[in-house]
Amino acid sequence: MGQTLSEEARPPSKEQITADLAEKFARKCFEPLELYSLKDNFKSLADHEQNVRYLKEDTIARFLELPDILAVSPIIFHMLAYIGAFPFLQDAPVILGFEQMIMVVAIMTERYTKILAKGASSRRKLLFKSLAVYDRKLSEIEKQQRDAGTSHMPKTNSNRHAPGFAVDEAGDDLDDDDVAGDDELVLAALDSLDINDAFKTGDSHAATTHGAMIPADNFRRLIMLLLLMSPLDAQENLSSYAYRVAGSDLDDLRATAENVLSAFIDVEKSPGITYAQFNRVLPSNFPFLFNGFNPLFEHFLFSKNLDFSKRKGSISKVVAQAVVQPPLLQETGQIMNLSVLSQLSFFVSGNELFRRLRLLYSGSEAGFSMGSFETKVFNWRAPTILLVSGPRLRDPPSSGGSEGAFNESLPPKRFPDGSSPDRDRLVFGALVRQPWRYTHKTCFGGEDTLLFQLGPNHDVFPASTLNHDYVAFAKAPAANPGIYFGCPHPRTSQSSRHESLRQIGPVSLVIDSSFEFGVFTHDYASRGGAFATSASRKYNFQERFRVDEIEVWGCGGDEESRIQRERWNWEAREAEARRRINLGTGDIAADRALLEMAGLVGANRSGGSMA
Repeated sequence: MGQTLSEEARPPSKEQITADLAEKFARKCFEPLELYSLKDNFKSLADHEQNVRYLKEDTIARFLELPDILAVSPIIFHMLAYIGAFPFLQDAPVILGFEQMIMVVAIMTERYTKILAKGASSRRKLLFKSLAVYDRKLSEIEKQQRDAGTSHMPKTNSNRHAPGFAVDEAGDDLDDDDVAGDDELVLAALDSLDINDAFKTGDSHAATTHGAMIPADNFRRLIMLLLLMSPLDAQENLSSYAYRVAGSDLDDLRATAENVLSAFIDVEKSPGITYAQFNRVLPSNFPFLFNGFNPLFEHFLFSKNLDFSKRKGSISKVVAQAVVQPPLLQETGQIMNLSVLSQLSFFVSGNELFRRLRLLYSGSEAGFSMGSFETKVFNWRAPTILLVSGPRLRDPPSSGGSEGAFNESLPPKRFPDGSSPDRDRLVFGALVRQPWRYTHKTCFGGEDTLLFQLGPNHDVFPASTLNHDYVAFAKAPAANPGIYFGCPHPRTSQSSRHESLRQIGPVSLVIDSSFEFGVFTHDYASRGGAFATSASRKYNFQERFRVDEIEVWGCGGDEESRIQRERWNWEAREAEARRRINLGTGDIAADRALLEMAGLVGANRSGGSMA
């Protein structure tokens, strides 16, 4: 009897727990047709060896249509072989059987949130682990960059790893703010099955990110894939974007990926990305970075063998031709292209961007002036994205001409440049969700305004609540007219030299009224103003540049365009009506009274008196 009791108290095996969790994911995360499709796709794709069905790397690459030129297939397979071990991540890498693919698809499409009440941070940590390697050499190089007095932490041994990488024992990662402990997502999964606490412990490799890094080159290639698939729909093939991995489009993709990578590390100084860097930068700079995985892996949930026309009693119907989608971007600009659009979608929802942007204003086409800007932009009643680009001004600054006048309007430069001298083409921008307007004394905009840099470093500066100096469109008689983001509104008085200088905000972008020069300031020590400081660059810098292009893109469709046209027509009618005021009514007294009120006739032309 004692033996029977001890057997009943014996905890379930890992295999049983994995099977139970896979069954629960399958039942609660997928619709019946989706689960049928997943089974059907697995059956048609799987290789068979010794009574085991599994998916190979090249099979997954062909099914997902991963471009060969990006060389990203080993990285994706490395991720899946790790995630497929869920919840026993210490057993990674695993063979990708059907139960493992249930875990992979549920996690990569975020369907797991239907049963596990853990947020994006848990998935973010899991994705990091699936991309990272535990390499002592990488860790030692990183450690050399730290202060000599940093305390030493014990090494974490790793006996398991995915093949294909140069892996050694784990080194130290003192920047990691995630101390040893079980992964929250794993705990939630085990809790959902009411598993005994004995199974809530993993080995040190799975429980911590100490000593782990994502190699820079691996992450660069993954970023290129994420840029490519950012506009992907669930039933859209990745191969439909094949034109983006050839010719000049491929060059744009590589350059944009380099800008994105710079938000995490300086590739000249660091060989890889630690979890501390990954976790610090991702929430503010790239909240939607991995969104493209959702539709990509939802392809496993659609089987091409499903044909509802063959069902008993069904009436055969002519299949409607697929609706031709409009282009992702109706027209390209000198700054905006498909790669920049995808980069924007990493921190602005793609629903507002893809197939939704219209070029409202381009300085090179409409003229570099505030008047042209006003004419083209002011009547757009939906959000807008302003982009400005140009080369960095040389240092020391010029003292003559328009450049000298611009520099004299600014306080003396106290901060260094924000990037290396060899990468001197700068791109800044702002997302403004309120309609543009004149600002006489106060700024406009709201807490949903964004200030950002796209190149050569990617950085996002969200609005803060320290003050509300978000956007100003100031014309004369302001002391220094122009477009301001994050600065106090320009004064109208120029009673002293000090008051004639532009007031620069702690985190701000200024474009002068001639649209010839701009300056971006990041005063990290001030802890921000209308916009928060950088999450990745924790130092002061200032960029002064010559403007070679300004573009404003409207976020909206045909309805927003119709409203803009209607407002243009209304303003044209009002202006025409004012020009056609007819004083020749035949009523001399009434005409004289109107002229007197205008101050054009009467005693001493004082105006207003009808006596």
